[in-house]
Parts: sequence; C-alpha cells; structure tokens
Amino acid sequence: MSTAGSNGSRAGVAPGSHGSLWRVALTIAWRGMHTYIRRPDLIFPSLIFPLVFFASFAGGLSALGKVPGFTFPAGYTAFQFVFVMCQSAMFSGLFTGFTLAFDFESGFARRLMLAAEDRRGIALGYAIVALSRAAITLTLVTAVALVSGMRITGNGVDLFGLYGLAALLVLVGYGWAAGVAFRFRTIQAGPLMQTPVFLILFLAPVYVPLTLLKGWIHTVASVNPATAFLDAGRGLISGVHNHTALAYACALGLILLFGIWTLSGLRRAETSP
Repeated sequence: MSTAGSNGSRAGVAPGSHGSLWRVALTIAWRGMHTYIRRPDLIFPSLIFPLVFFASFAGGLSALGKVPGFTFPAGYTAFQFVFVMCQSAMFSGLFTGFTLAFDFESGFARRLMLAAEDRRGIALGYAIVALSRAAITLTLVTAVALVSGMRITGNGVDLFGLYGLAALLVLVGYGWAAGVAFRFRTIQAGPLMQTPVFLILFLAPVYVPLTLLKGWIHTVASVNPATAFLDAGRGLISGVHNHTALAYACALGLILLFGIWTLSGLRRAETSP
C-alpha cells in the first residue's frame, strides 16, 4: 500500500494534534459499537461464551468447593466468577482483534488508514471498542452470578479494584491480538491470537487454589502471570487481598509491552503492499 506508506509521516510518526487522534479513535469506536450491537452474530457469541463457562465451572464443578484444604470466604461460585470475569475481559480484547483483522480482509481498514489524520487513532479506537464490549459482557455475567446466589464479601473499594483489574486485562488481550492483526491483516491469524491466551488462562489455578495443585501444573502456575490476576481478583471479591499489587504491576507491564507490539504492527501495516 504505497499511498499509505507515503502518508506515514503525516499520520504515523508525528502527525497532527491530539484532537485528530481522538477524532479518529471516537469515530472508529462509534462505528465498531454500532456494528457490534446491530449484529446478532457478533453480540450473542460474546455473551453466551462466558455464561456457558460460568454455568459449567461454578455449577457443574461446585463440589470442588468442599475438598479438604479449599477455604474461600465468598464461596465457590465467587471463586469461579473471578476466573470467568478475567477470561471474559481478555477475550473481549481478543475478539476485537478478530474484528480488526476482518476489517483488513474486507478492505475497510485499508481505506481507513488512507483517510485517518492520525493512524494511532485506529489502534486507540478499537481499544475503546474492546472496553465497551467488555462492559456489556461483564455486566451480564455479574447480573447472572448475583441472581445465581454469588456472595461478595469485599467492600465497594474492593469491587472497584476488581473491575479496574478487568479493564486492564481487556487491554492486555486487545494489545496482543491487535499486534497480530496489524501484522497479518487476515482472520486466518485467529489461532495465533487466541492460543497463547487460552494457554495462559488454563495453566493457572482455575478450579482450585494454587496450594491444591500438584506436580508440573503447580510449577507452571506459580510463574504464570494469570495466577496473580486470579489471586488478586479472588482476594478483592472476598475482601482478603492477595497479590493485588503484583497483579496490577503485571497487567500494566503487559499493556506497555503489547502497546509497543501494537504500534510496531501498525507501522508494518502502513508500509505493507
């Protein structure tokens, strides 16, 4: 895309004002959410997916909450809700990366890169879409969890921290997926986006606390950043804080790393043929 490359100095490196950045971002965010809400094939899977996991884990595996050594003040439903919340947050970002890749396949994203005053606004706009989609999903999952009898023993500040952590995880998932989407510009890269996220999440203490895991899975989970996310979230929902600072530090570090990954992918997309 030679035209995009020739305009790179205008829109890629040191473009216009912050106003142009936000103008592009908000335009993309409005278009993305308008499309998301109006298309059942997009909104329903993203809502049903976490509900199925919640019903399977919190309901079908509830007997695990009675195993010796399992002590969690808020109960097993809340224990699993935190996993589903973290998973939903990261996958909201991940699915937005799918949308970006699809927009490249359809030609929309390429036209957008030609028209955008500040192409960084493209990455920012899809990030806003990811956060907005996550807000809808997490609201529904939380409502279903409360109706099903989930207990919350943390206070209002703890809950603010819990959903703040979820917002950071949305950006972690989006940052990874967007970097892949900008590089490959095809939905065929979907497995590369989702496989690392699946592995990180399911090699953490999903069903029982870390202390009850044995063998190699305990070793892997001990150094897995997702373990800190789950421990922090479960601590916040129960009011017994555990690794909260570590979880926030890991999330912010990953956002910084994947932010660089995303912007370097954007540069590659600008100069692609």
